[in-house]
Amino acid sequence: MRGGSHLLSFLWKGRSVSKSVIVSNIRLPFTEPSHEALAVAEKRLGHPKSASYHICKKSLDARKRRDICFVYSVSAVLDDGAAVKMPKDPHIRLEEKKPLDIATGSEKLDCPPVIAGFGPAGMFAGLLLALNGFRPVIIEKGPDMDQRVADVEAFNKSGRLNPDANIQFGEGGAGTFSDGKLTTRISDSRCGYILEQLARHGAPDDILYQAKPHIGTDKLKKVIKNIRADITALGGAVHFNTSLTGLIADGGVLTGIKTSTGDLPARALILAPGHSARAVFPMLLEHGVAITSKPFSVGVRAEHLQDRIDRALYGDLVGHPLLPKGEYQFSHRGADRAVYTFCMCPGGVVVPAASEDGGVVTNGMSVYARDGVNANAALVVSVDERDYGSGPLAGVAYQQKLEHAAFGMGGGGFAAPVQDAGSFLAGKRGYFPGKVVPSYARGVKEADFKALFPSPVADMLQTGLVRFGKKLAGFDAADTVLTGVETRTSSPVRIPRGDTLESVSLRGLYPCGEGAGYAGGIMSAAADGVRVAQAIMARYQP
Repeated sequence: MRGGSHLLSFLWKGRSVSKSVIVSNIRLPFTEPSHEALAVAEKRLGHPKSASYHICKKSLDARKRRDICFVYSVSAVLDDGAAVKMPKDPHIRLEEKKPLDIATGSEKLDCPPVIAGFGPAGMFAGLLLALNGFRPVIIEKGPDMDQRVADVEAFNKSGRLNPDANIQFGEGGAGTFSDGKLTTRISDSRCGYILEQLARHGAPDDILYQAKPHIGTDKLKKVIKNIRADITALGGAVHFNTSLTGLIADGGVLTGIKTSTGDLPARALILAPGHSARAVFPMLLEHGVAITSKPFSVGVRAEHLQDRIDRALYGDLVGHPLLPKGEYQFSHRGADRAVYTFCMCPGGVVVPAASEDGGVVTNGMSVYARDGVNANAALVVSVDERDYGSGPLAGVAYQQKLEHAAFGMGGGGFAAPVQDAGSFLAGKRGYFPGKVVPSYARGVKEADFKALFPSPVADMLQTGLVRFGKKLAGFDAADTVLTGVETRTSSPVRIPRGDTLESVSLRGLYPCGEGAGYAGGIMSAAADGVRVAQAIMARYQP
């Protein structure tokens, strides 16, 4: 070890703060078993007595094919009163882990808090409130998981869309059918709590340490049902097939809500409708709730053979059983807009994600094993008011225009427009099949994406294909399948809220999650749900 060291000892005081020593940057050949990382950490710390070790992060470094390795961080938790020498090493640090801040207020709440939406934001807000005695009432536009799965499978086979039960709406929200990817760019201590709760409710334990954790759609369905069971066991209620249709207010203060099944009293409403709840936004405007447009992104799903992705990353080691399915994430910023990949699904499929008649929408999905033939990811370009104009719902109209155009190009029946990358880059209409077979369940029809997308978007999609092809061999291969359109990357609106996290227009209304413009994925949406629930608990008595 470099330099000297000093003696560190600590005591836990109750359960308020837990402390551990984190040993990071432990690099081991990918063929070495994970438990070797624990031995390395123990050695670096000087073999302290009464310590327990566990891996807290594991990531793959495949930048050098001859030196592919896993990089570990190990947490060493010491017994009460134990001591350890802390070397002066930048890869060894003390970490204090504080539990989630749970404070309850003194103001009386004469009816249960209400949550509109049972996606990640609403679900985790509901779970935290239920765990702390608040017995929330949750309404969800779509059905429970079993009925939702049946409706999605029926749509994939027949093309008969249920506007209330699809990839976007129903128990678990849009994230249910997108692999359960838990990667996030936010740095929020709530993320640890969310991962722990997911694992406690049946998610694989490796989500607690993987650098790019995922649950898989197959396993996530069960996890969500388990969370719902806990909420109801703790006195909460979940009402499916129940839409939010109106607000009831008195003097700028919320007093209740209107739903498709009747009115409910509500002094605190967590509005977590998801980014596709287009019927909610005009209703809010009618009630004087402030809404602004916000930038988002649109594009296509790019589909490759998973074997090609693996080979580009691993070379001759492709197929090694100890190596995970290959993943990528790329971005490029031009003079005035960005193109990037998003929601990459190794071994996955492109899924029909429409929620309205007459519009085609795509998304991506994988099961936990990620054992499909193809890989896919969204290839999208940022858009803003230059593209869709001004007005709070201008972005929604822009999305719908693209989705309707894609439906027309697909020829109806929710078939999707498709083009091979070779034709798209050459500026030619058509689709020339290669080794990559489209996985989109409703069928595809050849199209011209230069005609579908406005020039600034189409040009940046071409730029992204070429640039990312230089970073990953085969990304821009001629038979790469491009399926359109990907429009639901994030909410096109934001519902402004103040310091109390209430709407700036209506007290008691708490805009939350991705649909309200405050998140961009499962983890950030769940974290915002927890944040809003904490704000309500800090104000009211259970």
